[in-house]
Amino acid sequence: MRVLDTSAFIHEYTTDDPVVSVPEVHDELQGETALRFDAMEGSGMTIHVPAPEAVTNVQRAARGSGDAAELSETDVRLIATALELDATLVTDDYAMQNVAERLDLGVEPIARDGITEEREWRFQCVGCSRTFEENRERCPICGSDLTRKNPA
Repeated sequence: MRVLDTSAFIHEYTTDDPVVSVPEVHDELQGETALRFDAMEGSGMTIHVPAPEAVTNVQRAARGSGDAAELSETDVRLIATALELDATLVTDDYAMQNVAERLDLGVEPIARDGITEEREWRFQCVGCSRTFEENRERCPICGSDLTRKNPA
């Protein structure tokens, strides 16, 4: 089973496996890509709404990897659907791939290469250069903005 992200409809992804998506993906699509979603739904694509517990698990994993601020509600619901259905996530979004890897989910990229390693992001203050494991709006030491940094 494949869980399809918005990019799957944009890039005209096809598979012989059963496919599923979430209602929020349709809301992100326009024109021909929205019609593609409708056509796939009409030909048997399942529309799934993940349970709140699965969404919470994904949000926890995203906070742990440092990707929470990069994921939309749609992204979280897609990963939660893949988690609930033990399915492969089809997406080009690197933050989604990183969280999916953290949850031991299969990932299939579409138009770009997938991630090569799971990352646990750190956040660095642009003012005092201190690093933090959790993202915050401002540095608790000097009040400057934080930026996401690769820990490697």
